Amino acid sequence: MSYQFQQDLSRIWELAVSLYRAGNTNAETFPIEEEIPRLASYGINKIDIFDYAEDWCLHHEPDLLTFVLVHYERWSYFLEEQNGKTSTERIDPNNLPPRSEKVEDIEWLPRILPKARAKLKGELPEEVMYGCGGDRHFFQNNNIHPAEFLRITRKYIKDNHSIIQWVLERKNSPAQAHN
Repeated sequence: MSYQFQQDLSRIWELAVSLYRAGNTNAETFPIEEEIPRLASYGINKIDIFDYAEDWCLHHEPDLLTFVLVHYERWSYFLEEQNGKTSTERIDPNNLPPRSEKVEDIEWLPRILPKARAKLKGELPEEVMYGCGGDRHFFQNNNIHPAEFLRITRKYIKDNHSIIQWVLERKNSPAQAHN
């Protein structure tokens, strides 16, 4: 980890929130061009910053710490698995499972699996956010932090069954019960 990573991301997130609150609500024209090289060195895109700032301003979640932790998982994958090389691939949002699809009676799990993999790899298209309202509902219902789900997805990157089993164990664990 770079010594400056969390400071850089915190500063950029705070800037993005202030810009959004000041009326910069268009992702395409969001004025953070000077931050793009720093973000790119972490494997992060402009839309990642915009989406998290927008949702914070509109819904008061995800918070700054969640933003940093999620993007730390992305950055770690970017450095360790992709050797600092940005993927040119993007998943097709039309191929994502429907929002209502279930696996093991857990709604949204079939949809978030490919989204998490794509987030790790930097392959989400601009119109798909990892950590959106539907994702947050899934995380809350199953007592899972979004960054933790990325870590588990990375551990079992090609093994849906192991991820599903992990979610089931988490969901049904009395030690992890909702407060």
